[in-house]
Amino acid sequence: MKKKLAATAIGAAMVLSMGTGVLAGANLQEIKAYLNGSITVKYNGSPVQLQDEQGAVVLPITYDGNTYLPVRSIAKTLNVAVNYDGATNTVLLGEQAEGVALAKDFEDSLYHTKDPNLTTYAGKDYKDVYFDNAKSSRSSSFMLYPKGKYQKLVLQVAATGNDIERFFVQDSKKDIKLKTTTIAIQDGLKTIEVDIAGVEELFIYADIKGDGGMFVPLTTSYFK
Repeated sequence: MKKKLAATAIGAAMVLSMGTGVLAGANLQEIKAYLNGSITVKYNGSPVQLQDEQGAVVLPITYDGNTYLPVRSIAKTLNVAVNYDGATNTVLLGEQAEGVALAKDFEDSLYHTKDPNLTTYAGKDYKDVYFDNAKSSRSSSFMLYPKGKYQKLVLQVAATGNDIERFFVQDSKKDIKLKTTTIAIQDGLKTIEVDIAGVEELFIYADIKGDGGMFVPLTTSYFK
């Protein structure tokens, strides 16, 4: 079904809530506008309660015959990622033009390594990887924290020593599996893409046969 957004006002635009520190350096023009509690917003025919990041209700703004809606609330309703680049005063909707490396989410992981003896796969040194040989158990898992800022997760994963019988990516807060697959030794470095719009936390899990392991190059895996 084609997505639709309806507001009981003429014209609709979107604004992003930003902290006062960000606004202080912005190119602003003072206007007189009104919080408009009479505006009803519907998505696919159902009423939508607009909220900020903390869950507090926010109202549309009416100015000069137009209605302005909070972009974070609308993006969440439409399941579109939203982020803000303070350095360029740019609102980012949907997929970003460039991937964002995952390495920062692995800083405290026991299996995050830059050891050249462990970062090489199929003759290529990936420099920065997550590598769990799973010898102490038959599974491996880790968390990622997109915080609703990204539209897509791109993971490259290789099974080492033995096949990965089950691999899944899960929205940990909603307990919903977003992607489930298998990874065989013969697959080599397998690229897995997952739609993660609006997702705060991700749980990645692998069932590994025998003495196998999981190799994830962090230089070619990213949020987007």
